Amino acid sequence: MTAVILDGKAVAKTIKAELTEQVIELKQIGITPGLGTLLVGDDPGSHSYVAGKHRDCAEVGVHSVRIDLPANAKEADLRAAIRDLNEARDVTGYILQLPLPFGFDTNELLELIDPDKDADGLHPINLGRLVLAGTGEITSPLPCTPAGIVELLHRYDVKLRGAKVAVIGRGVTVGRPLGLLLNKKGVDATVTSLHSGSENIQESIRQADIVVAALGVAHFVKPDWIKPGAVVLDVGITRVDKDGETTLVGDVDPLVSEVAGFISPNPGGVGPMTRAMLVSNVVKAANH
Repeated sequence: MTAVILDGKAVAKTIKAELTEQVIELKQIGITPGLGTLLVGDDPGSHSYVAGKHRDCAEVGVHSVRIDLPANAKEADLRAAIRDLNEARDVTGYILQLPLPFGFDTNELLELIDPDKDADGLHPINLGRLVLAGTGEITSPLPCTPAGIVELLHRYDVKLRGAKVAVIGRGVTVGRPLGLLLNKKGVDATVTSLHSGSENIQESIRQADIVVAALGVAHFVKPDWIKPGAVVLDVGITRVDKDGETTLVGDVDPLVSEVAGFISPNPGGVGPMTRAMLVSNVVKAANH
């Protein structure tokens, strides 16, 4: 058996086409969605990610503003830039690109972001709104990777109600908020959170209908851990150096594809969905 590929690139392309139509409709009534990015320092990965965000915006007709500060910027400069983005009428959502250079209090600075403009969906107030969410639609920004995972599963008609889901990793960007989204009323999955303190991890994974690996350990999930026909999403990424070259490796052993029913590739699965959902947050913020 070879697993069906959960093609995040293809689904993200479809979502961006849908967003393009929404942006056209918003502009017709005088509303222009706008993304802001605030980047501090010279990290190549961060520069590449931010550049990709602006390309995404150009594709769907979203206005974008980019603020780059040097690595030696003072905290006052960063606070001033956040204040400017909070007040900017042409920015409906923005991100503070992480990681910040050494010496900045990341959590303190993230809390300065206007929650309604939190394009990443990770402001404490928005995470709190997710905790309190009932059965209705959540109107506050959702964390992009968890939202992308759930959307990808929906687009492939993967049954979530009553499904046993093993989420490996408890980070604030994926593991913890993903559990909240999956067991929300109306989604109704049964979620097991697995982490470094969990016992019998392999057995918990074997019982799962859906496995989400988001811990950043290369090829951690092995084929004999997977229930035949299960859905496996490979989220975590590790940089592996070999023979002078650096490659990106996911959390899931490639041979898992011979056991699983569905599998998301890494790269090309959840990553494109994360980017699409960020743009979606910006467009939704303009519409509220």
